Amino acid sequence: MLSVSVPPQHRPPVDAPTVGVVALAVVAVSSSAPLIAFAAAPALAIAFWRNLLSVGVLGPFALARRRAEFRALTVGAGRREGWYCVLSGVALAAHFATWMPSVRLTSVAAATALVATQPVWQGLIARGQGRRLPAAVWAGIGVSVSGAALASGADFGVSGPAFAGDLLALAGGMFAAVYTALGERARSTVSTTTYTTVCYGVCALVLLAVCLVGGVRLGGWDVDTWLVILALVGGAQLLGHSMFNYALRRIPATTVSVLILLEAPGAALIAWAWLGQLPRATALPGLALLLVGVVVVVLGGARAGRRVVPTPLPADATPLAERPPA
Repeated sequence: MLSVSVPPQHRPPVDAPTVGVVALAVVAVSSSAPLIAFAAAPALAIAFWRNLLSVGVLGPFALARRRAEFRALTVGAGRREGWYCVLSGVALAAHFATWMPSVRLTSVAAATALVATQPVWQGLIARGQGRRLPAAVWAGIGVSVSGAALASGADFGVSGPAFAGDLLALAGGMFAAVYTALGERARSTVSTTTYTTVCYGVCALVLLAVCLVGGVRLGGWDVDTWLVILALVGGAQLLGHSMFNYALRRIPATTVSVLILLEAPGAALIAWAWLGQLPRATALPGLALLLVGVVVVVLGGARAGRRVVPTPLPADATPLAERPPA
């Protein structure tokens, strides 16, 4: 397993701004699925543009404010943190490249349920790092994943393409867990702006290669589609993924993975209000289970965190370039 954990004694306590950031992130990522469903463009092309344009927004600011930190990631001890940022971008691209095609091969419900296994893989990664999760956290993960499967109405197929799609969706959940775990490790030492700029940049490059090899069209769409892509950049990417990356400084990756599942009820509400897609009655018990599981994981993780006295640290990691030499 990946040895990329953040020692719990070095994790600052969760404060009110972090709670607000997570709430904003949940709302932002909830807009992703309805927007993608509305856009008349291939999903992988959308993923490429949302990452590339995010770098276009973050890049000038990052280079102006964090140039020394970028240099520090390429020399000496900082290279390890640099590799965490790069590998996180590769894992994010692998998540997009596996999960998005899966919905074309299997049902959307099955793909959604299988990618929602991310917290399970996150817990296994944490266990492989030597961190023992409380029983309450494991119980909450089980309840939340079951709730996500029930809410999506998962109907797993038996045909060859459907089985391949199921495997791709499952891989998408695994790669999402790896992306979050690597981000947790990188964010222990690298500022949010620098980390997200490198991560999204690498992700865009990998997705560009995938699109070119796969013959995926990267342009020629109508104005509405480009507006949707810009909305994804500002919402799901910059206010969603980036805010979750910010929260990784104070909240464990396992808890963040479970919180991301709140995207399901959020997306359902947005799809109902905007696209007129009413959720099935059978989805309501699943959403209730999902919420219960999230509460159990958050409370169980908080009780475990109180057993360790945290070392006071700033909300954002001290940039590598600003640290005194060892």
